[in-house]
Amino acid sequence: MFLKNTWYVAAWDHEVPYGKLVHRKILGENVVLYRKRDGSVCALEDSCPHRKLPLSMGTLVGDDVQCGYHGLKFDCSGACVEVPAYKDIPKQARVRAFPIVERWNWIWIWMGDPALADEALIIDIPEYDNPEWGINRGPAMDIACNYQHMTDNLVDPSHVSFVHKTSLGDAETVDTPVKTEVEGDSVIVSRWLMDCNLAPFFQPRVKFEGRADRLQRYELRLPSMAVIGDIIAPAGSGAPEGNLHPDVFLLDSYNFITPVDETHCRYYWFQVRNFDADSKEASDALTADFIEAFNEDIVVLEAVQKGMDNATTAPINLPIDAGGFQCKKIIKRMIAQEQAMQAAE
Repeated sequence: MFLKNTWYVAAWDHEVPYGKLVHRKILGENVVLYRKRDGSVCALEDSCPHRKLPLSMGTLVGDDVQCGYHGLKFDCSGACVEVPAYKDIPKQARVRAFPIVERWNWIWIWMGDPALADEALIIDIPEYDNPEWGINRGPAMDIACNYQHMTDNLVDPSHVSFVHKTSLGDAETVDTPVKTEVEGDSVIVSRWLMDCNLAPFFQPRVKFEGRADRLQRYELRLPSMAVIGDIIAPAGSGAPEGNLHPDVFLLDSYNFITPVDETHCRYYWFQVRNFDADSKEASDALTADFIEAFNEDIVVLEAVQKGMDNATTAPINLPIDAGGFQCKKIIKRMIAQEQAMQAAE
């Protein structure tokens, strides 16, 4: 089950150039994306109502999609505007259209009730266009697991020491407990690692030497948007009290998971940072290192999906699962509320 009345990332903007019909499966539904001549993006149900051929197998004619089987044309609203050899167009000859917004170089889609599609609900990212902050972006990653296995991972600092031993993790932090908080429809899992070694990933990037105080803060904005913040400051410099050292390292990782179906999802991400803002070399190196780290996660998550699919006993839960448990609890409530609202209409 999926929450529909929310914004999901459908594609990077560069993945949908003019002249190309792009297929996506989102929440188990087939969608075709395309760009009109004025640059705006359209999203339609990817199925001709005549013989159900995917419209993505057709052709873009001006601003309309022409089915590749019998030539029916559909405009951006989903209305059929032409049936070859016939003047009368059947009323049933239309497909569903989905609200679309372009922001942060992503194409966002609303899969639920179009009347509820409020652009203001899309996350604000104040550092995105801030010249004092650097940004690095990576490719979308297709993952063969349910999206909730991915969201579990994104509110789970404890896995870092084991899955990312040679990159983001450090063995001496294994026993540091985490704090779990719920704020509205967000779950926040965090911990301060005091007077710790720098993990290999951070060693060449911080601007100070010696041991550090590090905040790991994982915030999941349900259903599937995570902001992971790192604060790394010289040990004993007062960072937990809000006193940020001039050489403090700040990095926020924005993570967006779009469910494909019950056993697949698509992962979109980028990072913003307060160091080496104008350095393409730094951005490229960060992207490469994050891809390596995320690939470590993907190996585990896809194996977890297979394990869950073939399980003969129920999985157990531990205190470290509190963040993921709260996420599932809230998602279940949100979906139930959405379905109740639909049933009442």
